[in-house]
Amino acid sequence: MQKLSRKLGILGATAALALGAAGAQEAPEGKVDPKINEQFHKEGAAKGFIERFESHDREVYNKRDEIVAALQLKPGMAVADVGAGSGLFTRLMADKVGADGKVFAVDVSQEFLAHIAKESEKRGQAQVKTVLGAQNGTNLEPASVDIVFLSDVYHHFEDHEAMLTSIRKALKPGGTLILIEFDRVEGKSSEFVLKHVRAGRDQFRKEIEAAGFDPAEGPKPDLEENFFARFRKPAGEQP
Repeated sequence: MQKLSRKLGILGATAALALGAAGAQEAPEGKVDPKINEQFHKEGAAKGFIERFESHDREVYNKRDEIVAALQLKPGMAVADVGAGSGLFTRLMADKVGADGKVFAVDVSQEFLAHIAKESEKRGQAQVKTVLGAQNGTNLEPASVDIVFLSDVYHHFEDHEAMLTSIRKALKPGGTLILIEFDRVEGKSSEFVLKHVRAGRDQFRKEIEAAGFDPAEGPKPDLEENFFARFRKPAGEQP
């Protein structure tokens, strides 16, 4: 993924983050490692990450069908897969929303987007549109999507406040934000997660609610290494 300043890792499954990725940097407490997204901008890097993202070593890959089922997608819906990475969830979402729906695959990496476009064409998924995002915005049209999906990408946002503002604007009133993130817990999480992910679920929830989202209820997949959270943009809020 390209620099979320040029996008988000863009921004879940996803965006970028490979368990066990070599050379993971340790970020200052509560801060995003300034080099966290550099690996996605190296020429030719996408191929290796595509294989890692769609590996049985990743919980979100193994639980992909359960995760998509929890989104309760319907034909004709518009969804944004922010930090789409390999396009794993983009493809699955496209099947659910059908030919009358739309899936916007957003990422900062042109290589990831080119891969997604190629795979979508191969599958006849014309409802998939690729969007080059940035670290401070999704580059989606205002009030254009029913759901924004973030899988293992939120911790890659170099400017989470700007990204959340952009996501809120892109959602239709009453739209849903889905967050899947590594569950960072001292004494439980792997050393990789503790060094790579800047904060735990409580902090991420606080940031999202502070950005104007309301916590929401709904079905959840059974995850152990990650957590799943649902938020809504207030129904009365205009773009």
